Amino acid sequence: MKAGLFSALLLCSLASAQADVAVLMQHNNLFRTGANLGETLLNTNNVNTNTFGLLFTRAVDDQVYAQPLIMTNVSIPGKGVHNIAIVATVNDSVYAFDADDSSVTNTYWKVSFTNANAVPPRNTDMCGGNYNDFSGNMGIVSTPTIDPATGTIYVLVRTKESGTTFVQRLHALDIRTGAEQSGSPVVVTATYPGNGDGSVGGVLTFDPQIQNQRSALTLVNGVVYIGWASHGDCGSYHGWLMGYDATNLQRVVTFVTTPNGDEGGIWMAGQGPSADTNGNLYISVANGPTGNTIIPPTDGYRFENFLKLTRSGTNLNVVSSFTPYNWATLEQNDTDLGSAGLLLIPNTTLAFSGGKQGVLYLVNRDNMGGLSQINADTNVVQTFQPASGNHQLLGAPIWWDGPNGSYTYLWVSGSDFLRQYKFDTDTGKFLLPGASSQTAAPSGTPGGILSLSANGTNAGSGIVWASHQLNGSANQAVRPGILRAFDAQNVTNELWNSEQFSARDSVGNFAKFCPPTVANGKVYLATFSNHLNVYGLLPRPSLAIGLSNTNLIISWTTNFSTGYILQTTTNLSGNWLNVTNSVTTVGWTNEVTLPGTKATTFFRLKL
Repeated sequence: MKAGLFSALLLCSLASAQADVAVLMQHNNLFRTGANLGETLLNTNNVNTNTFGLLFTRAVDDQVYAQPLIMTNVSIPGKGVHNIAIVATVNDSVYAFDADDSSVTNTYWKVSFTNANAVPPRNTDMCGGNYNDFSGNMGIVSTPTIDPATGTIYVLVRTKESGTTFVQRLHALDIRTGAEQSGSPVVVTATYPGNGDGSVGGVLTFDPQIQNQRSALTLVNGVVYIGWASHGDCGSYHGWLMGYDATNLQRVVTFVTTPNGDEGGIWMAGQGPSADTNGNLYISVANGPTGNTIIPPTDGYRFENFLKLTRSGTNLNVVSSFTPYNWATLEQNDTDLGSAGLLLIPNTTLAFSGGKQGVLYLVNRDNMGGLSQINADTNVVQTFQPASGNHQLLGAPIWWDGPNGSYTYLWVSGSDFLRQYKFDTDTGKFLLPGASSQTAAPSGTPGGILSLSANGTNAGSGIVWASHQLNGSANQAVRPGILRAFDAQNVTNELWNSEQFSARDSVGNFAKFCPPTVANGKVYLATFSNHLNVYGLLPRPSLAIGLSNTNLIISWTTNFSTGYILQTTTNLSGNWLNVTNSVTTVGWTNEVTLPGTKATTFFRLKL
């Protein structure tokens, strides 16, 4: 009796010549398009539950708010050259994992900024102990940024020291080892002239306890920019934006949104400031005080604004701004601007974003329009609302120049759908209505947090990746999560989601406001379950053959791949027939028992 094993026809090779892609900042680039346009492995044909799923996880010591970053071709002392995934936790730890090899389970390095005298601040330290937007530690919350030229990762770390002292420090770490670079760290301190809330003698002083550093760090022209807001509008806070020289960590620029008022936070649901090719910064500023009588475009009272900022020495000057006509209503109803970052639309002078009211604004970033003098936003290029009712934009839109046009994608909160809007290059506006997914996110916040991968403009390569809570609202609760993949050319086509084969692909707890990171055939997803998930193309299943008395036992693993059919033939040039014998699943292994035969027999798995 003979038995053969034939698997050459199972799948074509996935090998591909490519230059590995790094993800060095939140949402991929300074325009904040959220797109990796160098993805050559993942496409709309192979991202499905049969060939794509969870490859491995990496344990960390707490929740992950920061978007995972990818640095390529890092020379690790004594360990060779590797691509690494950087993961930062709210327990004030930074990890460097191998980004590609599932067998390398240990970190290349890990640093912790806690000790017996320094611990992460907690949500109970804020707002008199009644702050529930976080559920525990609040150490590293923002996404770091990486300078590939110097091999440095910049990270903002918060600690509570000696039981009562709150400190924020900017660290510059060697990407190879995690060691501090020269001059690192520096304690964040600053003053700013103003007579606003909390000022003393016409001077505001930065308060490291009440100022919440949520927005991603941004490296522009050798300066690391860092923005601050509040914890649930508690305390005498302001919107601070500081810039530190990347070479020596000296603070070189400071800006405050409301030096003669209060509030005006810069948080943007975790997105960092956008920047154009000239180094101008773009931010969205949140609410000011309810009942305020000074209109927000006034210098010293910048809230409910889109702002374009230009550096002049140690200052950032407002050179253009936009304020919704109904800013006072937004203040009153807590539906303020500032909950989403600004997308700078490539190859245009346009910027696009929205806020908690769910209204979207397309503005000329060089002349944003200021404040309309009538009860309508006629001073902007375009404004529209994806869905009527209570829907908030949290996070930011993303962008793709595809094979049949350019599109923006967004997913507002409150039982709404992934939305796709085509951009009309002739009119410089979006075509309405847009397309939408077939499945809505649950009620509550934040809606879908998005990223995109594509191989340039190639058809069939564009995928919108969306992470959202699986049920309920994640506003002040930890919820299970789901990761979804949609065809970027037509978002009505959902390619895959992590609940289709939840035993293999389940996310765990949803990481609020944290976009998926897509690079080099893998999707890196932060969680609040104290681990990093890494998804990708699944290993090919392999057949094994054994004997039991006179029977053949054909087996293959099921934990990676599904949907395969066992086929057999006695002649490779003849027809393959499906094996109809019952399949028994033992653990993660499928087994089929067949009577023995003296004829040479071949078996294969067919997808």
